[in-house]
Amino acid sequence: MRMSDIPQQRTECIATIQAALDSGISFLDTGDFYGMGHNEMLIGEAIRGRREQAFISVKYGGLRDPAGAFLGFNADYNATMSFLAYSLRRLGTDYIDLYQPARIYPHVPFDETMRALTEAVRRGYIRYIGLSEVGPETIRRATAVHPIVAIEAEYSLMDREIESSVIPAARAAGAGVVAYGVLTAGLLGGRMRPDTKGEGPRFDGENFRKNLVLVERVKVVASDLGASPAQLAIAWVLARGNDILPLIGARSRSRLEEALGALELKLGHAEMAAIDEACPPGELVGDYYGGPVREHIVAERRQRPSGDG
Repeated sequence: MRMSDIPQQRTECIATIQAALDSGISFLDTGDFYGMGHNEMLIGEAIRGRREQAFISVKYGGLRDPAGAFLGFNADYNATMSFLAYSLRRLGTDYIDLYQPARIYPHVPFDETMRALTEAVRRGYIRYIGLSEVGPETIRRATAVHPIVAIEAEYSLMDREIESSVIPAARAAGAGVVAYGVLTAGLLGGRMRPDTKGEGPRFDGENFRKNLVLVERVKVVASDLGASPAQLAIAWVLARGNDILPLIGARSRSRLEEALGALELKLGHAEMAAIDEACPPGELVGDYYGGPVREHIVAERRQRPSGDG
């Protein structure tokens, strides 16, 4: 996402994607609204001639105006098919591996969304269906219609909210979890200072000061293990289960190389206990998002499956 929504050097971005493929990384996560199509075109250029090496995951449905402001989301039948057609063209491919609505909102009938996705699978435009930022009941409703292979949600050693609801529901459905925000909105990226200007409630005043205390504790644990905070954060998510995939937002080859170093970091019981002591669950202050987006996410995560009726 940040290769497009924040101006970056195009050649370095393409080189980073290609270096990821060279290293054996195959999962490329994007959204049709990342840079309003720019990100898909960037990926399409980077994978030209090596499509078979890439597993492309696309979130869709985000509506933006000419200035880039978000207007909401739409995933009804016609919108789904239209978004899909444009993504296929921008990516330069005739199929997308994993396709998922970025949000499920009440004003769009969910059955209509699932009908479109199921039809797209039947016609070979997408291989698998995923969901993003949903709760247990939405997962249950979706899997009653068609297998769901992945649930995308925020998850990190600092933010473990989904452990009580989303992860159990995903596992019950046989779906993996694609974790974004592994570095907790950059807090664990190793570059945060008290004067850092970030986005979202976690960076507001006293929230930010309290969160930086947690970050400093995590840095000590990482240093003791000979790792950077980012490497520790990635390794922690990898250690939570083979069905949980951390998304890495590397924008350069140097950051990619650092992230790959997490694969060498093995966390046993003692290391995980040290992380819990440094950053206990529930200690993070402030949310990733604010406003209506956060309200929607909270409502979804507090769902409880209603059963098979």
